[in-house]
Amino acid sequence: MRIARKSGYAAAGLVVVGALTLAGCSSSSSSSPEPEASSSDALEIGSIDLAAAGCPADIRIQTDWNPESEHGHLYELVGPGYTVDSDEKSVTGPLMASGEYTGVDVTVLSGGPATGFTQPNAQMYNDPSIFLAYVGTDEAIAHSDDLPTVGVFAPLQKDPQMIMWDPETYPDVEGIADLGAEGVTIRVFPGGTYIDAFVGQGILSADQIDSTYDGTPAVFVSEGGKIAQQGFASAEPYIYENEVSEWGKPVGYQLINDAGYPKYAAVMSVIPENIDTYSECLTALVPVLQQATVDFYAAPQATIDLVLELVDAYDTGWVYSQGVAEYSVDTMLKDGIAGNDADGVMGTVDDTRMSDLFELVTPIYTEQGLPVKDGVTVDDIWTDQFLDSSISF
Repeated sequence: MRIARKSGYAAAGLVVVGALTLAGCSSSSSSSPEPEASSSDALEIGSIDLAAAGCPADIRIQTDWNPESEHGHLYELVGPGYTVDSDEKSVTGPLMASGEYTGVDVTVLSGGPATGFTQPNAQMYNDPSIFLAYVGTDEAIAHSDDLPTVGVFAPLQKDPQMIMWDPETYPDVEGIADLGAEGVTIRVFPGGTYIDAFVGQGILSADQIDSTYDGTPAVFVSEGGKIAQQGFASAEPYIYENEVSEWGKPVGYQLINDAGYPKYAAVMSVIPENIDTYSECLTALVPVLQQATVDFYAAPQATIDLVLELVDAYDTGWVYSQGVAEYSVDTMLKDGIAGNDADGVMGTVDDTRMSDLFELVTPIYTEQGLPVKDGVTVDDIWTDQFLDSSISF
């Protein structure tokens, strides 16, 4: 049974708030003996020295799901001699910048089932060793009071979330608004703010929404194309055509971004006090993250091999194939999910899109009683001060 990624907000769990002492932290594996020496001990530091810039000895990064190509820009950082912790669902290795050692290690931590579906921002507050975490811009607004974060690098230009339908059943449907006009039932996970926004905008109606989606294809298949369903443009279209034998044909889809929900997904974020505390580190590190993203999309296969190795080692029930991984890379580039913005800059956010998002979600979160900070602005949740504008696709 294939389980898709979930969306919406999970319970934060225990939150430990306080000053983070990251510079000397390190991760040890509970599934293998403690190594006598770091795999990076014999490596020569290249032109970028993150240790000299005051970065943590092990830069721990919390993702929002199992390893997948959408996270390829992070796994691109992991150098030779890495160790895999199948209990923590993490991989640790020398942090590399275009093949050169940077003087520190990097640990990429899985999310979703690995953290009991705790959101990455909450996980970063729960675990003081985590330096960076994926935080969507809508989530940063929703938790701007209780779990404040500041984004420093946006690896994706668009959220890969989409709504899909059967083009044979609905040949005249070209987008989500057309599904609304035709009154098509749409199955989604509960708690998706984008659905509330579409209903509030009149793009969809409340009576169309079926919040019983469980991540499996069974109902979509059994309905024979009569319903629409949420998913990810970087995965489900390939899966349903090539790996769900009961369906075995193309689906149509539209990104939620292109339908009017301008969220940035998986923004690399830190807790606010670390903007100043680790300013020198972030100045050196963020361009490394930018370049790793460019490098991954230019030559993804070695990193895809690592992703598939980790999926197998973590054994969470997540099914992820070579075909999906390769399709994901191609689709993210084709659909503009990854790439430069309209001004040719990569890794930044657009002020107009952010303002539109604030206007859309703030009333929704206020009505839901979520901890939105009074008077929160874009500057509270995002800064581009560490980006290198010369790095682009």
